[in-house]
Amino acid sequence: MIQEIKNKILSHNQLIGKLEELRMKNKKIVFTNGCFDLLHQGHIDYLAKAKELGDILILGLNTDKSIQRLKGLSRPIQDQISRATILASLVQVDFVVLFDEDTPYELIKFVQPDVLVKGADYKAENIVGYDIVKAKGGEVVTIEFLEGFSTSNIVNKIKAQ
Repeated sequence: MIQEIKNKILSHNQLIGKLEELRMKNKKIVFTNGCFDLLHQGHIDYLAKAKELGDILILGLNTDKSIQRLKGLSRPIQDQISRATILASLVQVDFVVLFDEDTPYELIKFVQPDVLVKGADYKAENIVGYDIVKAKGGEVVTIEFLEGFSTSNIVNKIKAQ
């Protein structure tokens, strides 16, 4: 079982072959990304809704170095291998691919998803990769977050104790 989970974590080279295979089968590819540092109910809800938008959900996961540049040296709480393994164990996530840049722009250009998904705290036209997905006739969708759930809230609650 653990090997099946690990097989869902792909390098960029492995992703090339997988994308060719999925396109030959006319699968609708959904892409989302994030840090997913402490997995919580809000993440599960978000990923389930994202998966419902297509056949295959590819999750771009920030590397540890990327998160440190974005959120400071105290983050991530969990290393990238742990986060990738946890996310790959979810039934709604088909593949996880790490990216080291501050944004997933190059990864989105590489994946060319049919649907790009982010949280509703973004305006669709401001989402990184909007131009790529719209240019190929795809859609950009925002999903409302489950109220009261965020990694920052969890971290702040722990710090307050």
